[in-house]
Amino acid sequence: MTLGLLKAGLVPARRPIRNAMLASRHWGLDFPNPVGLAAGFDKNGEVPDAMLNQGFGFVEIGSVTPRPQPGNPKPRLFRLSDDKAVINRMGFNNHGLEAAAANLMARQSRGVLGANLGKNKDTEDAAADYVLGVERLGPLADYLVINVSSPNTPGLRALQGRAPLEALIGRVKEAVARLPAAKPLLLKIAPDLTADDRRDIAEVALETKLDGLIVSNTTIERPASLRSPQAKETGGLSGAPLFKPATALLGEMYKLTQGRVLLIGVGGIGSGEQAYAKIRAGASLLQLYSALVYQGPALVNEINLDLIRLLKKDGFSHIGDAVGADHR
Repeated sequence: MTLGLLKAGLVPARRPIRNAMLASRHWGLDFPNPVGLAAGFDKNGEVPDAMLNQGFGFVEIGSVTPRPQPGNPKPRLFRLSDDKAVINRMGFNNHGLEAAAANLMARQSRGVLGANLGKNKDTEDAAADYVLGVERLGPLADYLVINVSSPNTPGLRALQGRAPLEALIGRVKEAVARLPAAKPLLLKIAPDLTADDRRDIAEVALETKLDGLIVSNTTIERPASLRSPQAKETGGLSGAPLFKPATALLGEMYKLTQGRVLLIGVGGIGSGEQAYAKIRAGASLLQLYSALVYQGPALVNEINLDLIRLLKKDGFSHIGDAVGADHR
């Protein structure tokens, strides 16, 4: 329903917060503010500009797989209202690369747009699917994301192991190098990683010169604090309960990469204070999605206004000065 209203132009645009303290430049791209829309909402690239008009500093579409796929059987999406959380086991339901490419080619305006790439459920050569994604959407997006962290595609998270990850990134980077113009390449990781996995990912990111890490996707863990009856559903948990583990992982990845890899902090952000905590933990940019279910799009501007206040309170003149402040 929301996508339909946005496509029809029936959702009023919001005047974005513009302040030099929040504006930043990464990979040659200008971000008016650090708050982005996470992948998962606009899987097919139908409304990126409409969401930019809600005040987001950037938008990420997807995940997109080469061929259309229906995803997992319904029901597959559950609202945990008592916990301000969501569980999903969507399974990369999307219309495929051609549909996404057609939507992006029809864009009327411009703002920073990322394309989150996935693999089809029945593809054995995973890297081949990501290469197809790069080739089709690379010319149409401002940055690209390898998503190997969804818990809802069998075997996908196994690609986060050191050897398969090195091989995957190598082939995808070769495809990126063939694009008409260079595009940043990022990796989205899961929060449910062993200590060895975290070290391996950090080392691979540095060795392969990845342009960024997105920390993190949904979790398969179920905190004991969950009160909603839907908490026992299988799938990835997002929203408020994800904030602490995702932020802890963010801080650890910042230290493991020695602050040399740009981090996008995502997971459980529902306030300006939580957004600021991600920045101090090491995030240069942020993403949210689940909080919109409970607070609506006005949250974006609220977070940006709070960030300005919190930066001033701590004596920072620019958001970049606060990145990783908790580690100094």
